[in-house]
Amino acid sequence: MKVVLAGGAGSLGRRIAADLATRGDEVVVLSRSPSGGGPGRQVRWDGVTPGPWAAELAGATVINLAGELVDRRPTAANIDLLTESRVRPTRALRQAAAGLAVPPAAWIQMSTLAIYGDAGDAVLDESAPPADGPPQMAGVARAWETAAIGATALRQVVLRTAVVLDPGTPAYERLTWLTRRGLGGRIGSGRQWVSWLHIADFVAIIRYCLDDDTLAGVIHATSPEPVRNIEFMAAFRRAWDRPAAPPTPRWLLRLGAVLLRTDPALALTGRRCVPARLAGQGFAFYYPRLGPALDDLRRTLSARACWPIRPRQRAFSATASRMPRLARASARSLPGSPACPLTQSQETRCRCVAASSRCQRSAFLTGLLSAVRQPLRFHFGSQDVIPLRR
Repeated sequence: MKVVLAGGAGSLGRRIAADLATRGDEVVVLSRSPSGGGPGRQVRWDGVTPGPWAAELAGATVINLAGELVDRRPTAANIDLLTESRVRPTRALRQAAAGLAVPPAAWIQMSTLAIYGDAGDAVLDESAPPADGPPQMAGVARAWETAAIGATALRQVVLRTAVVLDPGTPAYERLTWLTRRGLGGRIGSGRQWVSWLHIADFVAIIRYCLDDDTLAGVIHATSPEPVRNIEFMAAFRRAWDRPAAPPTPRWLLRLGAVLLRTDPALALTGRRCVPARLAGQGFAFYYPRLGPALDDLRRTLSARACWPIRPRQRAFSATASRMPRLARASARSLPGSPACPLTQSQETRCRCVAASSRCQRSAFLTGLLSAVRQPLRFHFGSQDVIPLRR
């Protein structure tokens, strides 16, 4: 099978490309700046007008991921910019597909569950109507989907995607960064719903949409068990063995959003979405529950970074025989932290988990100061959460 990824240079695009290339598909990535690296064959396009790249669409499956990150204030100018960054590439793809003798076999249009706006406690399946706002979320998503209506293809799937949890994405990494520094408390009231999805299930849903020729229309790419924000953050703390953290009140988040030029609605709104159509067709999720999903992601991230994996352990651990100076320095970094015991593992990094209330306060203040000094970034679509730029 030939698959063309438009805007496939992002973190999720690379994941899709790698997964499909592994199973033997021919993967073509349309990019404004081809680098030659990564899975798949990269082809240059401008994302505005049809060009030589259009021939790649003939008989292929198109996956449209093109779009800017929503890391700006919700001003009219920024909303126009975000809308055009999605609509113009989609129109270019439609024009290119319409001029082919052999149309694309399928068109997978990426979208976001943020199209439902702030939906409260209502349970939303694929039949739910899009919301009228906020404009930077629902408005941009509606324009994106509308631009793809009538695209020339044998079938079209609109994949409204939840927050995708993956160590390779800024979303998960920044949430982890916040949690490990004592800033993993609820946001606002904590009652807003979070629809989420493990990366393994995300790529499995992509494969399912590619392989099932009968699948068309709106599909929810989300786990069957959404959680409230207070549960979401608590699960992150449990996964990283962190104590309870102070909440972030609405006024503080709104103030920070003004200072850091971002949109507080992305954190304060929520949606309780369920994958009704996938469930009806018998799709089996690898990680339907949040706790096991985060545990798996921590194991993955820890293996990549060589962090020790010691769930529920509130102690300092390190391979001091390899890094004695780092171990001693880390032990001194939090007043009152226990002495660093030697471990027998092959781990190459050390970590310190606050063991006393004094340590916890120190860790929280250190994380808070670091967060204030770094600009917040919001990621739209499948990762509409609050990461931090390092």
